[in-house]
Amino acid sequence: MKRLTILFTAAITGICLTACGSSESSTQVSGTSSAASSVVQTAQSNDDSSIVTQTQNQSSADSKEVSEMKLYIEVNGKQLTATLADTAAAAELAQRLKDAPITVSLDEYGSFEKVGRLPWSLTKDDEKIKTKPCDIMLYQGNQITIFYGSNSWSYTRLGRIENISQDELKNTFGDGDVTVTLSLK
Repeated sequence: MKRLTILFTAAITGICLTACGSSESSTQVSGTSSAASSVVQTAQSNDDSSIVTQTQNQSSADSKEVSEMKLYIEVNGKQLTATLADTAAAAELAQRLKDAPITVSLDEYGSFEKVGRLPWSLTKDDEKIKTKPCDIMLYQGNQITIFYGSNSWSYTRLGRIENISQDELKNTFGDGDVTVTLSLK
């Protein structure tokens, strides 16, 4: 019975390692040496679980850190504050802005948004989104878009401007093209 339990445990462990995409190959279990192999595989599986848990915890901590960071947008003599989204692109933007602020020229587009090219590309994870005023989106991986109106398209969320109405936002950005400075503090 004990041997059957060891064989069963080894088989399940091998299946789990294979299903999780582990680079460790599962060992066929037969005889006494299989029991030792089972113990090693179980230990490796436990180590892998520990690493996965540590990685998930670090990722959660990084996401929390990014979502608590504030993006500052200086435009026409005013400073707007935005909360960063919980996306890889927003985390990359925050990392880039830790080094130094950037200035971006935004063009008027469609009477509902301002859009401008970033100096680098960010990881895009586009999804079909209906934007709202104050949304900040990544478009095509290398353009930042700030909405004062609404649109439906495929974007990656970067953040959202806080504590301003649609009319105030539109007035702050004004008509036509504008230059903004993005920073973290």
